[in-house]
Amino acid sequence: MGHNHRHHAHGDRKLTWAIAINLALTVAQIIGGVLSGSIALIADAIHNFADAGSLLIALLARRISRRPTDADMTFGYARAEVVAAVINYTTLIVIGFYLVAEAVMRLINPPEVDGWIMVVVAGIALVIDLGTAALTFSMSKDSVNIRAAFLHNIADALGSVAVIVAGGAVLLWDARLVDPLVTLGIAGYILWMAFSEIAPVIRILMLGSPPQLDIDAVIEVMEQVPDVQEVHHLHVWQMSKHRASLEAHVVVAEGCWDDVSTIKAALRQQLAIRFAILHTTLEMEKSAETCADAARIGSATP
Repeated sequence: MGHNHRHHAHGDRKLTWAIAINLALTVAQIIGGVLSGSIALIADAIHNFADAGSLLIALLARRISRRPTDADMTFGYARAEVVAAVINYTTLIVIGFYLVAEAVMRLINPPEVDGWIMVVVAGIALVIDLGTAALTFSMSKDSVNIRAAFLHNIADALGSVAVIVAGGAVLLWDARLVDPLVTLGIAGYILWMAFSEIAPVIRILMLGSPPQLDIDAVIEVMEQVPDVQEVHHLHVWQMSKHRASLEAHVVVAEGCWDDVSTIKAALRQQLAIRFAILHTTLEMEKSAETCADAARIGSATP
């Protein structure tokens, strides 16, 4: 318990530092963008502000998710992180479309841009973006919530590289159109990343089964357990990224009802070993009392 507390506290400190750094960087980028006239730099600043917000949401969700189960939330609060991930990806999508609109306006009427300010501020931003991403990288492997925040930072780092390129083009060739074109590139990447990452998170909220899980194989393994006649009304869903739950009706072969406890234990063991499903609810049925017209997967009625 003490180890887990220290681990959570260490992760929370990392997120707190990342939030503070991103807020400071946002202020610097907005000032630099206004002074230089660069929409790409302001776009990167807006994205950085969203990063700070996403990290704050991630931190709050991380803390909420650790609350114990209660009468209101009998499954616990772990899905707070999933909700936070949806919020963060939705924010990214809104930002992406906003940047597209701004870039199109700048293409129609490109303003004067100060290339040196763009390059210097974006260079500082790149270092900070990479540092923030490093703070959240290890935690992003186990949480869809932290992964969303981490990808915010990766997108920012790429945006900073693009702004440096745009600033260089302005300095070398006075190519003012490069600035909104780079902004379109940043926006395109943000939208592609957000739409591709939000789908698995929505799947969890929709009680979808783990995408890598073969449901037919699960039923086959269960029905291979000795004295199991049939499995139906099977439901498998994800509580969080790495936690799957299963419930099913299991028909026990005739004459084997006295062994139902042993059968149930064997089923749980196979599900844990073969599919890493540790939370199971099994309703055992006698062969003479099985459900009529039972659906193999899900309920017979919606």
